[in-house]
Amino acid sequence: MNNTPVGIQRALISVSDKTGIEELAAALYNLGVEIISTGGTATLLERAGIPTRSVASLTGFPEMMDGRVKTLHPLVHGGILGLRDNPTHQDAARNAGIQWIDLVVCNLYPFARTIEHMETNLDEAMENIDIGGPSMIRSAAKNVGWVTVATDPADYPLLLEELSTKKAISFDTRRRLSAVAFQHTAAYDALIQSYLTEDKFPNTVTFSYRKKSGLRYGENPHQEAAVYEAQTPPSKRDAMSVLKASILNGKELSYNNINDADGALLTLREFHGPACVVVKHANPCGACTDSVLLTSVEKAYEADALSAYGGIVAMNRTCTVPVAEFLHGKFLEIIIAPHFEPEALAILKRKKALRILQTGEVKPLNTALTLKPVAGGLLMQDRDVSVMTKPALLTVTKLQPTEAQIDDMLFAWKVLKHVKSNAILIAKDKVTQGIGPGQVSRVDAVKIAIRKSVQLTGAVLASDAFFPFRDSIDELAATGIKAIIQPGGSVRDQEVIEACDEHGIAMVFTGVRCFYH
Repeated sequence: MNNTPVGIQRALISVSDKTGIEELAAALYNLGVEIISTGGTATLLERAGIPTRSVASLTGFPEMMDGRVKTLHPLVHGGILGLRDNPTHQDAARNAGIQWIDLVVCNLYPFARTIEHMETNLDEAMENIDIGGPSMIRSAAKNVGWVTVATDPADYPLLLEELSTKKAISFDTRRRLSAVAFQHTAAYDALIQSYLTEDKFPNTVTFSYRKKSGLRYGENPHQEAAVYEAQTPPSKRDAMSVLKASILNGKELSYNNINDADGALLTLREFHGPACVVVKHANPCGACTDSVLLTSVEKAYEADALSAYGGIVAMNRTCTVPVAEFLHGKFLEIIIAPHFEPEALAILKRKKALRILQTGEVKPLNTALTLKPVAGGLLMQDRDVSVMTKPALLTVTKLQPTEAQIDDMLFAWKVLKHVKSNAILIAKDKVTQGIGPGQVSRVDAVKIAIRKSVQLTGAVLASDAFFPFRDSIDELAATGIKAIIQPGGSVRDQEVIEACDEHGIAMVFTGVRCFYH
């Protein structure tokens, strides 16, 4: 392969995104480059007074079939693909009248923009699938030894700098731009297949992510990191994302900030009424829902003020001045809200390092797939958007839970779904009291939740999976906890039920587990 610098004598320009194309074409023309172009690009350049040769004049065939056929021709692809140092290719080009094309500037029909509109039908979508463009891009990217390809307007200045100073494009630049070009076509094809695929778990999956930014580091300072946004059709997109939030104050988000804020938003989206969730290390450490937002924030924070130190506070209503005044004196990494009253924002901004995220309306969870990389592969599943309701609960003990206890159980279950398993959560009056997350033994999770609880008397306990033994129930006997919600399904369920009856505890089964790993 030729790895020496290559000059540009002839360029083919055909772009959908016309950002910067007039400036590039004018500069190329002034450098003595012959410009070949197609369709709307040619019209634009001609209007700008830049001499342009049409593809039709090159091939001898007019653009036809509404522009579907214009560049799919041997005189185009031969000019791009031919190896300039191969005698056979040289002879073939000479005999066929093929002229070498040294630079291809091309990007593709706006398929992504077309499908952003939910009313777009299949015919409209298919018409915006580019065929000739990807063929030219791939041809140029393949022949990296001799041809330069540019698909991103951000790379135009680099091309012009090298041509102006060195009269040629270096191999390193050609190779880098070749990789960018294949990224461009791969992302394009990935979006198309995602749009067309109706099978939730097809035999082959391809995802496209666009780099949003580099990050200072990953989970730890010695790890490099970056954050990417998914390029997906609207119908398969999550309803909201921390990556779409506006940063109103503070430094850029770190890897851990993004991960924790994502966990906070997912938990918050369980609630319809005014609610607040406090998250630390991606686990809820406090949550409350109340008719008054300030009360929700205060109680969620005070549920575990020790763990809330350096944590994230997320609310699903506009942050008001009283809420801002309460939070201002606390050490927090991030505050998240749909909106902020101007005076409230001014109060919070007194802390220069505090990250303030504005999300817009907090939307309910939707059924976007969740992805988890594993060594050598990927796990995919539906997001757990199950909603527990009172009619779904099965009371299995002699003692029936009260209406207030059922309300607390349903509240606890919403938060429990977002606590790492094995998980135990204790709640009272729609406020978390103690949370035992991520333990390898359920009884240990129970002990931690009890130890961290502020109020136990009259509280309810929620477990994300069944109790394998009665030991956890015996642990609760003297605490004052009077109701339990759990999935059930253990071979020792009857033993656990009898333990509850002995200790005067009501227990309901959900029939649904809510593991979260």
